Amino acid sequence: MNELRKDPVTRRWVIISSERSKRPNNYHYDEAINDIFCPFDYGNENSTPEEIFSIRKDSTQKNKSGWNLRVVPNKFPALTTEQNFLKSGHGMYDKTSAYGYHEVIIETPEHNTSFALMKKEQISLVIKGYIERYNEIKKDKSIKYIQIFKNSGKRAGASLVHPHSQLIATPIVPYTIYEELKGAEEYFKFKDRCVFCDMIHQEIFEKSRIIMKTKNFICFAPYASRFPYELMILPIEHNEDFGSLKGKDSEIDEISEIFSHVFRKFRDILGNPSYNLVLHTAPFVNNVSDYYHWHFEIIPRTTNIAGFEWGTGFYINTVPPEQTALDLNYKEDII
Repeated sequence: MNELRKDPVTRRWVIISSERSKRPNNYHYDEAINDIFCPFDYGNENSTPEEIFSIRKDSTQKNKSGWNLRVVPNKFPALTTEQNFLKSGHGMYDKTSAYGYHEVIIETPEHNTSFALMKKEQISLVIKGYIERYNEIKKDKSIKYIQIFKNSGKRAGASLVHPHSQLIATPIVPYTIYEELKGAEEYFKFKDRCVFCDMIHQEIFEKSRIIMKTKNFICFAPYASRFPYELMILPIEHNEDFGSLKGKDSEIDEISEIFSHVFRKFRDILGNPSYNLVLHTAPFVNNVSDYYHWHFEIIPRTTNIAGFEWGTGFYINTVPPEQTALDLNYKEDII
């Protein structure tokens, strides 16, 4: 049965077309990236810019071996703090200087590994690295938004095999976040409730799209999923600020548990596809805490966006989110 579904946050409509569905093993692609030398490898610390932050063994030196996670400036940054943030005009157009942060989180000393293979303790260190850099950069009053993301595999835009994530902090609220904020604010004004909290309550009530639920977090396939096997991970209790996880080791471990399960399932069911992992958290502007709710989005790159999608803004998803839940469900924790 085909359906049109509306995303309650962005108000985007999505076509769910189960008749066009393919089985999971039809979403396999060759994801090989050929890299002869990797600057992120253990022992190649002098091949990267100087580290900003690291989690390392006791008595080991900065920019030397002995690390479990490193954060370094991107060698080819999109934004930099080397110039001041300045707004200016160009006739009718507006522009700003390219002020901001662009960092690389090198997730592990191991070259040939992934979230599907890592120990959960290492994934927790990655999340802690995200939190540390998020909270540090947040202190810069010129920054309005911090985007943490991971491109894994060639189809997702990765150019190096070594597991890594990136952070880009901008002095402007990005359009996608602005649209989410607008949708969430309108919902809040109408119902006096957070739209994300209502989504969580409905998913728990219906149970048909949930992948996994822990004490503090839930992972499910969104009702209006744009792509096959698209997922969201949200804190169950209302929280707009990802940085508030600092020091909450048990909650960080829960996210690690969800990541481990999801990416192992991707490996087993979808053949280890390329994917994008993105964090959406509240921008540093006033009066959004009541209606915004931080979350991770995970998008396996199993299909291409073509002319219809670009021309209309509609997405055609050939795998209903209810099927995604059946394929990826955490059997030991069915609600």
